[in-house]
Amino acid sequence: MGGSCHSFFSSHRNEYIQLCDFRCSLHSQHRQTQTQIVFREDKQQDEVFRGDMTNLYSTFSWITNKCIPLVREITFQNGEEMTEVGIPLLILFYHPDHPEVKELFKGRVTDELRDHRGSITAVTADGILFAHPLHHLGKSKNDLPLVAIDSFRHMYVFPNFEDIKVPGKMKTFVDDLHSGKLHREFHHGPDTPGTPEQQQQQRDSRSAHDGSPPESTFRKLRPDGSRYSLLRDEL
Repeated sequence: MGGSCHSFFSSHRNEYIQLCDFRCSLHSQHRQTQTQIVFREDKQQDEVFRGDMTNLYSTFSWITNKCIPLVREITFQNGEEMTEVGIPLLILFYHPDHPEVKELFKGRVTDELRDHRGSITAVTADGILFAHPLHHLGKSKNDLPLVAIDSFRHMYVFPNFEDIKVPGKMKTFVDDLHSGKLHREFHHGPDTPGTPEQQQQQRDSRSAHDGSPPESTFRKLRPDGSRYSLLRDEL
């Protein structure tokens, strides 16, 4: 295909601009009069946007889905960017000696939560680098890997990491956040009583945090409104 690569829109997020510059192109083909938006990744076949380019919402959604990975790694360098919009984080804390667990997490997110983009942001986090949030949850590197949600008010731990392999379990965890069930059950116990062991785990968890879910720690990465700096010391 002929034509040069241009950015479809501008943004203060440098990473987003780079992805669009290098992976999405807006150009006119030779011998054709219509303009096309084409997604090009490595040597894979080009994907052409087939929607209505006059519809900004659908066009923006298509570009976002193609240019921004469904699961990204959160670091101190990109933390403000990934938290400033205030969408809850679904976080995989992993041990850097065992990064292969990230592929399992990404696979489950792709299978179960693709349609939840916009209501949850899935990220992976080095559990050694982000030791403080783990400590805030009453966990340590010895508990890795683990999955948690940070709603920017509270943090909730996915009860059993191995359960992410069970279809639907992680989606239910996210749905329970949005329905308020996670918060309600933390205070009052399971809506549907489980086994004695599960009930004891709930009681122990509530007792360890004085009856309230642990407060969000990742909200400290968000800009404070008057400046754009990373509060890494506070996290």
